Amino acid sequence: MSGNFSRRRFLETVSTGFGSVALAGLMNSPADAAVRALPAGAVLEHPHHQPRVKHVIFCYMSGGVSHVDTFDPKPMLKKLHGQPMPVRVERTQFNNNGNIMASPFEFAPSGECGMPVSSLFPHVATEADELAVIRSMTSPVNEHAQGNFFMHTGFPFMGHPSAGAWCTYGLGTENENLPGFVVLQSGDATPPHGGVSLFSSGYLPAQNQGSFLKADTSEAIRNIQPRGTSSEQQRRLQFAREFDEAFLARSAQDEQVEAAIHNYETAFRMQAAVPELCDISGETEATLQLYGLNSGDQQLAAYGRQCLLARRMVERGVRFIELSCLPQSRGAGQAANPWDQHGNLKGGHSDMARQVDQPIAALIKDLRSCGLLEETLIVWAGEFGRTPFSQGSDGRDHNPFGFSVWMAGGGVKGGSIYGATDELGYHVVENPATVYDLWATVLHLLGINHERLTFRYSGRDFRLTDVHGNVLTPILA
Repeated sequence: MSGNFSRRRFLETVSTGFGSVALAGLMNSPADAAVRALPAGAVLEHPHHQPRVKHVIFCYMSGGVSHVDTFDPKPMLKKLHGQPMPVRVERTQFNNNGNIMASPFEFAPSGECGMPVSSLFPHVATEADELAVIRSMTSPVNEHAQGNFFMHTGFPFMGHPSAGAWCTYGLGTENENLPGFVVLQSGDATPPHGGVSLFSSGYLPAQNQGSFLKADTSEAIRNIQPRGTSSEQQRRLQFAREFDEAFLARSAQDEQVEAAIHNYETAFRMQAAVPELCDISGETEATLQLYGLNSGDQQLAAYGRQCLLARRMVERGVRFIELSCLPQSRGAGQAANPWDQHGNLKGGHSDMARQVDQPIAALIKDLRSCGLLEETLIVWAGEFGRTPFSQGSDGRDHNPFGFSVWMAGGGVKGGSIYGATDELGYHVVENPATVYDLWATVLHLLGINHERLTFRYSGRDFRLTDVHGNVLTPILA
């Protein structure tokens, strides 16, 4: 082989030749020692402090959930319904602004803590004592793609690593047969505006990028099924072993080459691990009913399958799992942003809540019953909230000035509320929180100091929280 054999040529050859069977032979090779030096690809030999959780499940509600219709009740909206806003109205996405609009949903105190939860979430309401609701989240952007990038990466544009990539970069995964960062999809779910770049590894090593897994297809990951006979597989592996040992020796342990090899190794091991993960035939009927997998509502059943697989991934040591909402059956809201109701908010939010309510509550219950909730953190969030005044007659526009997200699981103070918006739910008036604070808190619970998890790129040290962020200690248990 020529000493001028380029990295690009290497990747082209492997990806079109033997990528799917992949470099498993390097597992025992001296050339792979640097890759295997840290457990499961982790960059940190030890967490910065004692971790409270090991896994994160990100339930992303793309499109912008209305906080004043879900977890932040505002009686004043009902009192002033139909009247003009008494304060200055900021520019909105469409500037088709109407008058104050009361919530079409009722709130009721839930759990022993008495937390008010909307009638949209009767199942999640039963788990109110597990929720730490942040009512004072803010975002500097007011458009879907920028909002999605900001919520995922801490920057409002593509090119930066997703939160899941940062988590696996720091801590790796506890199961080398599965990716550390998995994005679950089912049915007709599509990535939010911003596309697959929302789950990118950016400038981090490539093995940290999100891997898509279709929860309800015969082949959950494309081309994951072995091709050819066992003897053919062995011949390909032997060829790959010889090829890559030689190339690694010439590459001086180039980290991008090592990352590519790591990905191909994982792909090979996934051929057995992914089908086993997705085979839920051993789950009890009670479990299937708990998650709604037997429901006649196809969207609910599909999202329920994602939640069930999320629990199975936690059992198998996957570090970071993101779930994807499905488009609504009635077509309200865009496919990529199904919570985006600029009109018919009552119908659209009702459809979306029915899709996710039972499965998410089931996930909390199931993790608790399995003894896994204490080591798992669930994060529920969208990219921004919605206005207290109407868009048109019955919708709401985007509102980044104050909205709600919540966490549940290990390390957080269940049944707690942090921060507040004004009496109309328009602007934060108490304990403003940022996306940087959110991810600083997540990393803290994983045992990582967010200021110390950095990556040198283009002459600067980058991190998930940029140069901002404070841990939200009041919500920690």
